[in-house]
Amino acid sequence: MSTRSDSSAPVLVTPSLLRDWPLPAPGEDKYSRGAVLVIGGARTTPGAALLAGTAALRAGAGKITLAVAESVAAQLGVALPECGAIGLPENINGSVTGDGLDRVARNLEKADAVLIGPGLDDVDLAEALLRALLEREQSDGGAGAAGGPAVVLDAFALGVLVNIEEELEPWRGRLILTPNPTEAGILLGRDVEDLERDVAAVADRFDAVVSCQGVIAGPSGGGSGNLWKITTGYGGLGTSGSGDVLTGGVAGLRARGTSDAQAACWGTHLHAAAADRLASKLGPLGFLARELADELPALMLELNT
Repeated sequence: MSTRSDSSAPVLVTPSLLRDWPLPAPGEDKYSRGAVLVIGGARTTPGAALLAGTAALRAGAGKITLAVAESVAAQLGVALPECGAIGLPENINGSVTGDGLDRVARNLEKADAVLIGPGLDDVDLAEALLRALLEREQSDGGAGAAGGPAVVLDAFALGVLVNIEEELEPWRGRLILTPNPTEAGILLGRDVEDLERDVAAVADRFDAVVSCQGVIAGPSGGGSGNLWKITTGYGGLGTSGSGDVLTGGVAGLRARGTSDAQAACWGTHLHAAAADRLASKLGPLGFLARELADELPALMLELNT
């Protein structure tokens, strides 16, 4: 179906629209549903990577690997036995550095989506990590927009993009960004004043699909662009770890073979609909981020049949 808006008004993401924009078939085995590599998880914030990985699996991804600070890798491997767990070099404070990427070389080659950011806790080291990943890709010839995995960025991995903007060429055209409004403002270098307009501006600046507080935008490419708006969601989403579930779900859907825009629209809607469902069962506040992920399979079944 065509999802490009012919005007500046966003397309509303409704169940009807999603049913006309179905997710890929489940396939015959885990390899047909794609692999996600999550890079994050400092010693003090391993739960963010755990939440993102769980959400990616709940969204239907076939394989998940968590690359986290080596001091917590074994624990995460036990907490999420469905994952592969790889320890990355960390500094004395337990923050992941940009070193040791040879440890995930095979995973980077085989991943359908690479999610960077959940649980990174040092902005300077996050920048060093992104630079190291980009340098590695450039040394391998650079896949660019025509190939390579989708690159999903969240948290501190988002905040440093403006510092490495001139080096982003290998990732342009396959970036998915999930900023909150504050992070969107950092990417623009000013406060967000009009969410729809400003999210679209982020998408154009970084040649990315962007999901921010229920608004999703794709790069315009000189045309009218793509802009969508979620029609559901509850205030209880404002809870610790909620964003990690969102970005993990988007990465999982993208790994299954969706387009970047479809992954962002479906993932953002599912995240919000999960909050609605939990609010009806548990109350408007107090449900947990990990409970959001548990709602995803049933919601996908309802919308994809």
